[in-house]
Amino acid sequence: MDAPSAPEPLANHRQLLGLCAEALPAAEALLAAAKAALGGRVSAGGTLDSGALDKDQFALHGLAWLATYVEALRQMLAWARRLDSADKFGELEQLILAAAFGEYLSQMIGGIPLSQGETARPQDMGLGEREESAFFTPAVNALIRSGNTAATRIRIADLIADGPRFGALGLDDETLGLMREQFRRFAADRVAPFAHGWHLADELIPDALIAEMAALGVFGLTVPEEWGGLGLGKTAMCVVTEELSRGYIGVGSLGTRSEIAAELIRLGGTPEQKQKYLPGIASGAILPTAVFTEPNTGSDLASLRTRATRDGAGWRVTGAKTWITHAARSDLMTLLVRTNAADPGYGGLSMFLAEKPRGTNGNPFPAQGMNGSEIRVLGYRGMKEYEIAFDGFWVPAEGLLGGVEGQGFKQLMATFESARIQTAARAVGVAANALELGLDYARTRNQFGKPIYAFPRVSGKLAWMAVETMIARQLAWFAAGEKDRDRRCDIEAGMAKLLAARVAWSNADNALQIHGGNGYALEYQISRVLCDARILSIFEGAAEIQAHVVARGLLSRRN
Repeated sequence: MDAPSAPEPLANHRQLLGLCAEALPAAEALLAAAKAALGGRVSAGGTLDSGALDKDQFALHGLAWLATYVEALRQMLAWARRLDSADKFGELEQLILAAAFGEYLSQMIGGIPLSQGETARPQDMGLGEREESAFFTPAVNALIRSGNTAATRIRIADLIADGPRFGALGLDDETLGLMREQFRRFAADRVAPFAHGWHLADELIPDALIAEMAALGVFGLTVPEEWGGLGLGKTAMCVVTEELSRGYIGVGSLGTRSEIAAELIRLGGTPEQKQKYLPGIASGAILPTAVFTEPNTGSDLASLRTRATRDGAGWRVTGAKTWITHAARSDLMTLLVRTNAADPGYGGLSMFLAEKPRGTNGNPFPAQGMNGSEIRVLGYRGMKEYEIAFDGFWVPAEGLLGGVEGQGFKQLMATFESARIQTAARAVGVAANALELGLDYARTRNQFGKPIYAFPRVSGKLAWMAVETMIARQLAWFAAGEKDRDRRCDIEAGMAKLLAARVAWSNADNALQIHGGNGYALEYQISRVLCDARILSIFEGAAEIQAHVVARGLLSRRN
């Protein structure tokens, strides 16, 4: 398509890198000012006040999103510099960087969307004209004016029109690059052609495919080699998870429960528990499920009521759990329950490794002392969701994780960083799938004598989808890298999950819009992807909870 000439800041890649480097401190200063202003509103005597945090929740969540944008731009600049040093910072990558900085800088000062109907602006966080004026440096002004323009989006659309290249990834590790290609081919050959059929039939992902994934090492990616795993890091987990989720989120999510269970056991288990369970989890012989949520608690884990009471050489579990993914086909439950009724908070919780037999369609829960029923859902169907009722379900004493009571919440918290990083990677995969489906449809659907991709409102959507998918990917990889370097990354993991989930939904929604009425038909894959994308801002911490945790962490950190 014919495009206007590129705006001036894009004419020279050195100039662009310089502008972004000069603009970033202005964004960081705006964030620092917002932290100072809001911190004074929600603190008493130098300590955060929970009541004030709740009362000022909107501004607090705006701060979380502002910080997420700043970190995203920081990582996009790091990505561009890596590419530049490797002589891979081409025209497409330059345009992606310019659009990312131009749009996010504009939103920082003009308003960041927290949801479809909520926009957080600087004044909500206590910022005034002085801070806003300081933000508008020459570099910021130049990028806002010339970064994410119609001309930029049209040129990006030109460069991605033939797919599937949407920008160099900046993945420096050759081994990870080979893994990515391997799982990309696997998803294209063994997952994508069948995913929509599994979704429409609302059936479990076939056992044969799970066996293939096990043979490829999916379930033991991050399990140490001494326990039969591959001993890789969280970045490898992101790369594999993204490609599998690009084929189908259900397949990309099969490893989530294994990741959580293995992390729980590796960090908190006894030597005997590690020896008993980690090799089986790594090989795929043991399929775990996470049994944490209860009908009336959601994210409020301190209010869990399912209890375990001592009974001779073991424990009897009584209570109800809900939203348990892959429960019927699992062999092992990581089960969070209350063992100390006298402690109604986190201290009364314990984690159990509770074995169970695999169920069938006719009898999903054959174990004595437990029964359950399926929760029918819009999307995310390949593993199925269940409610479970326990009535005297028996767990041997050696099933208590670590052999110590009262450590359940602390043990679970140790896995949150990894779980949220993996969820961010799943979201990036879904976002990439939506982008590809939208692009394929736009190039082949003809209206008014030409492909609809020729219309800027269509191609521009896809261009921005490519930009924001790259932003989400780089932020997820950054969080994973921090985890691999054994650094605390609860805030970074939360940011990655927060942004990637929104991008997945935005991409899916825009791709369906590009499909028009056909996108609303069940026969088109984008209808499935839209349903799958919607769950990402809810599970592993709803977006509102996630923003609250990120903001509270930011205000608590000393550096």
